Amino acid sequence: MRRAGLLALALAVLVGGRSVEARAPEAPRLATGVAAAATGPANAAPTVDEETVRRVAAQLRCVVCQNLSVLDSPSEMAAQMRAIIRERLAAGEAPEQVVQYFVAKYGEWILLSPREHGFNLLVWAAPVVSVLVGLAVVAVLLRRWTRPRARPATPIDPALRERIRRELDSLP
Repeated sequence: MRRAGLLALALAVLVGGRSVEARAPEAPRLATGVAAAATGPANAAPTVDEETVRRVAAQLRCVVCQNLSVLDSPSEMAAQMRAIIRERLAAGEAPEQVVQYFVAKYGEWILLSPREHGFNLLVWAAPVVSVLVGLAVVAVLLRRWTRPRARPATPIDPALRERIRRELDSLP
């Protein structure tokens, strides 16, 4: 299982590096992703606002770590993805276009928070609906437990009533 994961990672790095080379042959090769990411702004001619790079990277999921954003991930793949983000922003693309590029390449899974449309609305609505249903159940149970219970009135036998009256009268 571990070997398959390493093979998938190596394939992703190779495919990612080739797609960068195919788009920008004049850009430095990303054969060593960390070295290129570490020297990114020094090699790039136009400057890119690093805050914009951070905002875009914070929206994307790292394909290696899967529970971290590209901004927070220490993996080589995340460094390459940050370099691609920086490169595409330097080429004049809007941040939304860069995010859409990664969505087209990896699918909606790459987004850390799903978009609020279509079937994804279920992801946003389910927690709210669950909390409301839970509160309703708690309210109904509390009402049942705290409401005084009225005992059904059972008619007293007239003979028993007469006996009780006689015993009460006989008390001093």
